[in-house]
Amino acid sequence: MPRPPIYIWKNAPFIRLLAPLIAGIILQWYLQITPLVLWALLGISITILLTFFSIPFFQKYKLPAVNGVAITALFLSIGGLLTWNKDTRHDRDWFGKNYIPGDAIKITITEKPIEKTNSYKVNASVDLLLKNGSAIKTTGMIILYFKKDSLTRSLDYGSQLIISKDLQQIKNSGNPGGFDYQRYSLFQGITHQVYLKPNEFRVIQGDNKKLITQFIFSTRLKVLNILRANIKGDKERGLAEALLIGYKDDLDKTLVQSYSNTGVVHVIAISGLHLGLIYWLLLNLFKPLGKRKNLEWLKPVFIIAGLWLFSLLAGAQASVIRSAVMFTCIALAETVARKTSIYNTLAFSAFLLLCYNPYWLWDVGFQLSYLAVLSIVIFMQPIYNWFYCKNKALDFIWKLTAVSLAAQILTIPVSIYHFHQFPASFVFTNFLAVPLSSIIILGEILLCGISFIPSIAMLAGNILYGLIWLMNSYIERIEMLPYSLWDGLQIDITQAILLLLAAASIGYWLMEKNKTAFKLGLASLFAFCSLRTISFMKASRQQKIIVYNVPQKMAIDFIDGRHYSFIGDSDLVADDFIRNFHIKPSRVKHRIGTESMIQNYCCCKNLVQFNGKRIMILDRSTRFNVLPGKLSIDLLIISGNPKLYLTKFIQTFAVKQIAFDGSVSRWKMRYWKKDCDSLHIAYHNVTEDGALVLNVQ
Repeated sequence: MPRPPIYIWKNAPFIRLLAPLIAGIILQWYLQITPLVLWALLGISITILLTFFSIPFFQKYKLPAVNGVAITALFLSIGGLLTWNKDTRHDRDWFGKNYIPGDAIKITITEKPIEKTNSYKVNASVDLLLKNGSAIKTTGMIILYFKKDSLTRSLDYGSQLIISKDLQQIKNSGNPGGFDYQRYSLFQGITHQVYLKPNEFRVIQGDNKKLITQFIFSTRLKVLNILRANIKGDKERGLAEALLIGYKDDLDKTLVQSYSNTGVVHVIAISGLHLGLIYWLLLNLFKPLGKRKNLEWLKPVFIIAGLWLFSLLAGAQASVIRSAVMFTCIALAETVARKTSIYNTLAFSAFLLLCYNPYWLWDVGFQLSYLAVLSIVIFMQPIYNWFYCKNKALDFIWKLTAVSLAAQILTIPVSIYHFHQFPASFVFTNFLAVPLSSIIILGEILLCGISFIPSIAMLAGNILYGLIWLMNSYIERIEMLPYSLWDGLQIDITQAILLLLAAASIGYWLMEKNKTAFKLGLASLFAFCSLRTISFMKASRQQKIIVYNVPQKMAIDFIDGRHYSFIGDSDLVADDFIRNFHIKPSRVKHRIGTESMIQNYCCCKNLVQFNGKRIMILDRSTRFNVLPGKLSIDLLIISGNPKLYLTKFIQTFAVKQIAFDGSVSRWKMRYWKKDCDSLHIAYHNVTEDGALVLNVQ
């Protein structure tokens, strides 16, 4: 006789509360529902629930759907209100409501300055708006970029400044498939930015520091000094700092890329792996307390205190706090109710986190952390049961492999959606990186504990250097293997959800032999393949011109199907970082491969013929003779700062549209825009309007 189905929401009731909360957050962000509607929905749902609880029991039994709908509406409205309230632009005191260019503001630096190639970057809070001789108390965050000089080196956390330079709203580059930096900044409460030279700000005497934040910064500095004094090698030291406290300023960029390409970048980011290791360490350390009834209550207290102390030392970053909340819930659940469902615990921790910050729902770390833990909980044991190893060493190796395989099942679709790549070598790299990084973290904790004994600390530092060198070398060699990375993958949100559904359904079928789950998994895979086929068919017929928004650079793609030709600055081809950030996302989105000759394309000097369209590119001063008949130009692309008078230019050419790329200076742009307006010529400024994408089919 088959087992009766066990509905997970009966053992994990918080899932039923988490789902409408998430729905409310999503609806509010994309639909921007007015608070009045949300408050009305909240009031109606509370009224229905109170009425429902006051009616006789038998009538309740007849109307179970009413209770469910009311609870769903309640948490839907709560999710919407939390999201609306979290938006800094809705704060009554947000500086952006009263700020106009020319106003002075008083700010406080809220973090340690981060050194960039040509500047220092730092976040700051806007405390006062100095307007018409009065000071208005405000809230809000901005990003400051300081030109490097001797004065800015003295700026630190808590420094207070007065600036009057005009703030610039944070905008996206507008390149297709590009990172939504504007939304990312807004989710952190940051809306504006400004670049400051030494004479454009004034430092106020005194500082504004918070005790806990100052404690975190000073303790982190002590830990950094210990690591820097005892671990040699720049790459090894930089990785050691990132592993223990999440300090990434000294990380080697090529090394980070290697870890990302091989599927083990999660060991660098302080997250669930590190907190899980600390939780395991604390669990074993305070295990004796659990055997004594009068001291048993101290065990969860010490464990939770240790988790949060480590979280603070690790910089109290969002990913760390999320993991700390999750393991705190697990520790409390094991103490209060030993038979609690892990699914309910995970749902409860996610519920708390989203109530605190609903914007974490869009955080990739939040998504991957919960999916990885959920995937391990669901699939690890069934995968582990595939093989039985009598040898303890082989059994340990297989258990690590099972954990790595299980974690990937639900995280792969989300990883491909966000990062457009799949590290095929993840099993081999995680096999060594996960246990070895755990040993290294424990060794670094030991190093900090014995740092007052120089000789022993130096010995420990040398051992850690060797272990980190071994891990780095292994990762870099695996990266060089052929087909270790599948790059350029593109799926949309619908395809990612279908892949998740297929993975979960087929996994459930393998564990429970449920035919319905098998059918659902096959249907999801069929729908995924169908959508993907349609997207490839559309890509094979596309014909586009894209003028990218790359600061101080010219970058143009001519796309025909899945092939393209590129015209632009030569250093864009050599600079992997700029190309990957500004141009590669667009090529991935449009499913185009390597550069090759395309049909209906001809380029001669500064004139391009593409699919019946005539495009002229002007990046230097050129003299044109007046012709009897005007030559028609479909698109004129102006790059750099050529000496060009549009009033004279149109005597020779009939221009339909003009595009100004990211290398055009602002002062010249103003004159050319005025000419375009007076001549009634359509224009597009990529710096202000984002990349120009023209369909030429």
